[in-house]
Amino acid sequence: MTTRKSLGRYRRVVIKIGSALLVDRKTGLKKAWLDAMCRDIAALKAKGVDVLVVSSGAIALGRSVLDLPSGALKLEESQASAAVGQIALARAWSESLSRDEIVAGQILLTLGDTEERRRYLNARATINQLLKIGAVPIINENDTVATSEIRYGDNDRLAARVATMAGADLLILLSDIDGLYTAPPHLDPQAEFLATIAEITPEIEAMAGGAASELSRGGMRTKIDAGKIATTAGCAMIIASGKAGSPLSAIENGARSSWFAPSRTPVTARKTWIAGQLQPAGELHVDEGAAAALGAGKSLLPAGVRKVIGLFSRGDTVAIVGPQGREIARGLAGYDAEEARQITGRKSTEIEAILGYAGRAAMIHRDDMVMTSQIGSKSERQKKDTSYA
Repeated sequence: MTTRKSLGRYRRVVIKIGSALLVDRKTGLKKAWLDAMCRDIAALKAKGVDVLVVSSGAIALGRSVLDLPSGALKLEESQASAAVGQIALARAWSESLSRDEIVAGQILLTLGDTEERRRYLNARATINQLLKIGAVPIINENDTVATSEIRYGDNDRLAARVATMAGADLLILLSDIDGLYTAPPHLDPQAEFLATIAEITPEIEAMAGGAASELSRGGMRTKIDAGKIATTAGCAMIIASGKAGSPLSAIENGARSSWFAPSRTPVTARKTWIAGQLQPAGELHVDEGAAAALGAGKSLLPAGVRKVIGLFSRGDTVAIVGPQGREIARGLAGYDAEEARQITGRKSTEIEAILGYAGRAAMIHRDDMVMTSQIGSKSERQKKDTSYA
């Protein structure tokens, strides 16, 4: 297993900062915390490390400026808060980083910017150019136009997608929890802290839950999802508390945090994009024989498919679901949904007779597929519904 190393020895680091760290519900921006964070970033850049920041806080800051009441916001209120807060947030980052003569560049992303291949490549080119000239990209979801149906909804997974997009070798998730526990520590005094996670297994996934506060839309569930995206691409991940000033310095000085090892066999850039898709266009449910074949590196043949769900076109990303009802892989569909339904369960030699043309032998070719979970674990049936942020 790859061992943990000093932050200064990484080549490119993405830092995700939760809303509650940056914004106080009553007083607004936590300027002293931000200044300390930027000093940490400057110290890291001085060691030759490229730094990207995925900063939450636009909606939280905007609602503070607008003095909106506590509680859930309507969609239009969230969008208005983001419009106001994003200006203030970008200015704050720019001013604080400029004290160390660092230029900040703002990038606002939507779900489509990372899910659609051409837009993904364009966003990656912009990020790489900013890093090339020594700037620090400050990235956030474009909440002014995002809807509840078409959005990331949390910056943990967005940060993981940015990390894979930028080819980062470390992702740091800073929030109000200092790492991964076997259960929510505020509910279970027997919960054990996990300092090192060699692999995100179904057992690890079972420890995660949902969001826990109005300022933070993420939770341990989204952090584990982020870890799967990042580590699959060969990027290590750290979950750490950002409550104290200078959180990066605290990590360097041994503050408690959980380190997730990168995969020893990271997938290619194209497969990284496939694996990180948050909204597959459909699902292909397969039998045990097909699941075993996929685990052995084989393509998915129509004979092993038992059910097709969704409306998708050839080339769309679809999830492959195993016999236990858990996603085991993702890939690019070789057939439209209706054609896939027609050949489900049939031999490849029958495809031409059924469809009227000689299509591909595989429903999804192995070159267009990436495994996203282990095969055959019993732990999914033991999953607990826990939640902590």
